[in-house]
Amino acid sequence: MARRLSGVLPILSLFMLAPWAVAQPERAPAPAQPASAEQITLGQSAVPLYGPWKFHIGDSPIDPRTGKPLWAEPDFDDSNWETVDLTPKQGATDPVAGSSGYVPGWTARGHAGDWGYAWYRIRVRVDVPAGLSMALAGPQDIDDAYQLFANGSLLGSFGDFSTGHPKSYYAQPAMFYLQGTGTSQVLAVRCWMEPGTLLYAPDAGGMHAAPVFGEAGVVRLANQANWLEDFRSYSAEAVEAVFFVLLAILALSLILFDRSDDAYLWMAFLFLLTALDAGINPVAAWTQVVSVRLGNFLGDGIISPLEYAAWVIVWWVWFGRARSRWLPRLVAGLTVLITIASTLGDEIFFGVLSHTAAQHWHTVAQIVQAMFFLLLVWIVVDGIRRQGMEGWLVLPVVLLHGVSSFWREFALHHFNLLWFPFGARVSLMEVSDILIAAVIALLLLRRLLQSLKSQRQMALDVRQAQEVQQVILPEQRVVFHGFEVESEYRPAREVGGDFFQVIPNEKDGSLLIVAGDVTGKGLKAGMLVALLVGAIRSTADWSADPIVILKALNQRLMGRGDAQATCLALRIEPDGSATLANAGHMPPYVNGKPLEVEGSLPLGMIDAPEFSVLRFKLAQGDRLMLLSDGIAEATSADGQLFGFERVQELIASASSAAHIATTAQSFGQEDDISVIAVTRTAALQPA
Repeated sequence: MARRLSGVLPILSLFMLAPWAVAQPERAPAPAQPASAEQITLGQSAVPLYGPWKFHIGDSPIDPRTGKPLWAEPDFDDSNWETVDLTPKQGATDPVAGSSGYVPGWTARGHAGDWGYAWYRIRVRVDVPAGLSMALAGPQDIDDAYQLFANGSLLGSFGDFSTGHPKSYYAQPAMFYLQGTGTSQVLAVRCWMEPGTLLYAPDAGGMHAAPVFGEAGVVRLANQANWLEDFRSYSAEAVEAVFFVLLAILALSLILFDRSDDAYLWMAFLFLLTALDAGINPVAAWTQVVSVRLGNFLGDGIISPLEYAAWVIVWWVWFGRARSRWLPRLVAGLTVLITIASTLGDEIFFGVLSHTAAQHWHTVAQIVQAMFFLLLVWIVVDGIRRQGMEGWLVLPVVLLHGVSSFWREFALHHFNLLWFPFGARVSLMEVSDILIAAVIALLLLRRLLQSLKSQRQMALDVRQAQEVQQVILPEQRVVFHGFEVESEYRPAREVGGDFFQVIPNEKDGSLLIVAGDVTGKGLKAGMLVALLVGAIRSTADWSADPIVILKALNQRLMGRGDAQATCLALRIEPDGSATLANAGHMPPYVNGKPLEVEGSLPLGMIDAPEFSVLRFKLAQGDRLMLLSDGIAEATSADGQLFGFERVQELIASASSAAHIATTAQSFGQEDDISVIAVTRTAALQPA
């Protein structure tokens, strides 16, 4: 079991059954029978059957005459069996949930390591007033399933005994009606304990609480009170499960503030696993949806290994994962190993291994669990060394997690791990989980504030980069000697990847235009734009040759990873003669028609590229348009491309560069848009 789920009938609940009183047993002289009998006088009352019970480990042979278990027969001689008293230790309190030491099981009574079947028997003499029916409330806490016999007849069972190995459930209140009104009753309880239960308590085995015997109406009320106590006992874990689900939703919502931080996603995953781990117990305690083996498989075989792995990955991501890239592969391998070891060690698949072999696998699971914890400590210590305060804040969380993870080992060494404030069951695990959640919530808040501060700084950097980019762009309309240049720039984001420069030569009256588009968008593209604009300006100081310009830009991009750009360089002489060198950029349009330019590779791909070169001449009144591919690649809401046909139609009808840019932007901008319109005008002659 992921946690021990069991309970006993609280003594106080018997007094809650007023106006009925609890009858005290009156012991009669021992009859000449194989064992003594308890004399009980009953009215509208009920008494716990503390004993003395007769006990025997193992299972009963079948009586060939009746076909029933021989040890359930009323005349069976059990005088040589062990005697067991189910009276709780003085001063012990346990409202419902079976704490260790309340009523020790058979492993603490000389049968350490034994599992499987065992039998309890008791004889009672009952003086029943006429008209009253009798009933028995089954033991509130028992390992793990049982059948109840009265005078050899099967009254009922808790658990499924129809299969070869009984299917047991987490202990719950149960009520059985006795047939007949005889004055002598021999009650026999046939118990079955799963081998995996030995791993959860130092005194497991059999009944840890006395059955309650009495008038049916009183027993029914006692059974209802037991269910109320059961619900109240596990309410803390139900609240814990809901609490961690809300924390998971909170962690997921923090992703909206910083999508680049995977720590929030992993933290949400960890919170969901914790919620599942806590939620299994109330479901198993209040219903019979989850059997003991299924609960062990879900808890120890799936959820707990994933929790161990998630704890390591959360803090590995938290402290930065640039180092120790091998760690996720190690964690994945350990997760698979502990899943297999826990499944085999808990003997979930009964009979696959011997009990001795299963114990060895359980040891392997403990070793792997310790390795997870050591990995976690190593990550935090490394975080303290590299980040100081951040690591010290995480250290208490990790230590609490270690205490919570090894609760089973503490329990097996008789440490008290259960408390019952206001009747609710609270264990060391719940306390640790709540403290962990509180500290992690503070850490998440601190990380969020740091993230928001970093985002504000980044936004400031982007705004400054945008301002710089606006500064290096030429004016929208400039008139030179014989040329009129109009430009328009619409970045897809705050910082764009398109660039262009218009550089007149005052000495010879020529005009140099360089336009291009770097790969990518955002701040990285903006930094490349600044780099290329600087290279254009510095190269143009000593050469206005378009091929020289493109070669210089290509050298600046080489060796910078995936930094690439399409670009063209155009030099127009005063008489309209033009030389165009192109590196993968869209060809210009002259009077609405595209120039025939050969294809070529973009800049930054090879060390010595060959650029396509085209020479042509602009007559007075001719209009040259240079466009970025953001116009042709504009996409409408229904996924339709703007396309080159619309581009040509737009150029033929547009009155300005701004009109072209606005039209493409309204259609559906996907990329940066830049438009340069050059019109050759009549040169002014000096008077």
